[in-house]
Amino acid sequence: MKDKICIIGLGYVGLPLAHAFAKKYEVMGFDIYQKRVDALNNALDSTLELSTEQLKEVLPKYNPSLKGNYLRLTTTLEDIKECNIYIVTVPTPIDKYKRPDLIPLIKASETIGKVLKKDDIVIYESTVYPGATEEECVPVLERFSNLKFNKDFYCGYSPERINPGDKKHTVTKILKVTSGSTPSIGKKVNKLYKSIITAGTYLAPTIKVAEAAKVIENSQRDINIAFVNELAVIFNKLGIDTHCVLEAAGTKWNFLPFKPGLVGGHCIGVDPYYLTHKAQEIGYNPEIILAGRRLNDNMGIYVANQVVKLMIKKGHTVKDNRVLVLGITFKENCPDIRNSRVVDVIRELQEFGCNVDVYDPWADSDEVKKEYGIDLIQNSTLNIQDYNSVVLAVAHDKFKEIKNEIEKSSVLYDIKGILDVFDERL
Repeated sequence: MKDKICIIGLGYVGLPLAHAFAKKYEVMGFDIYQKRVDALNNALDSTLELSTEQLKEVLPKYNPSLKGNYLRLTTTLEDIKECNIYIVTVPTPIDKYKRPDLIPLIKASETIGKVLKKDDIVIYESTVYPGATEEECVPVLERFSNLKFNKDFYCGYSPERINPGDKKHTVTKILKVTSGSTPSIGKKVNKLYKSIITAGTYLAPTIKVAEAAKVIENSQRDINIAFVNELAVIFNKLGIDTHCVLEAAGTKWNFLPFKPGLVGGHCIGVDPYYLTHKAQEIGYNPEIILAGRRLNDNMGIYVANQVVKLMIKKGHTVKDNRVLVLGITFKENCPDIRNSRVVDVIRELQEFGCNVDVYDPWADSDEVKKEYGIDLIQNSTLNIQDYNSVVLAVAHDKFKEIKNEIEKSSVLYDIKGILDVFDERL
């Protein structure tokens, strides 16, 4: 019997994965948000990970000739009960105390548990700390299904490696780590992913190894960025341009090419806290990881203070100074606003009494208003020369197109280091 796959969670990770599997399998995409499912059923993806054409090629509504391999989307539990492989791609955020928030993961496990059958496999892709799948998720699956783990049903873990907005390194072109709750299930999970991942797969020996591998990927990046952020602070005090230093150092073959900046998003700014949470739970206080996190979490405040110093140097009054912040998404050329640290810059400038406007052609105005309480200004009302100060926060290509206008600003802080003319940059 051919596998019938259900993807739980149709966001930045789940939707591209569902699309890839739908080329070879019958796939059900499940999400709790009806508005999201309705939009996708009309071939519209607000995350911009998939184009309308890509969605239409796997949706039976637009391609009636599809037989066996297709994608159906639903919010109804009844629709997914015939599946035998369930893949969980829900968010794993942190709460306001920087602790792992497993609620979406637990709720997804409850949903699957209600339809789980003998010999079904549940694969988790969401980033977690080592042990979370078997310690947190499996008991929920057992409780809601009345089935026994590794006897009646099985689990796997294959960490997502999606890079939002990246049209080059798409899901099938990124090597996939896989694992299973038994050796034979590991091989089956690996074979499943190998059927769609052209970049190949790597079968880890256990689920915990795969979980640990994922959580250290972004922790490593976080620490490296924290290092260059600290360099930026030091070199700024020395009157040296950090980007010039990194360019010179980068001429050595084994120098790691990291750049300073704000560290946000759903991965790098979050995943280290999952690892440190588990470390503290077993009695170890992680020093380097948390030091890196503290430094990166404070960079927004540092940037705002540097901008205010520039205002004062140039004779501008700080209170009521009109500041334009360009960009609020967590990275360039992407609509994702989750855990954006640009907000830290905005809040700190507002604390100084500045009047801050934010413009971002990629971000959804309603999402930004709901998430951060900020009203974005629209392109039709944008006039850069109306502002005393400009903070270039995100390196959108569309901002590079108006470099000449931006560079005329009285006070100009370039966080991303993409301008030719600037007062200061990280």
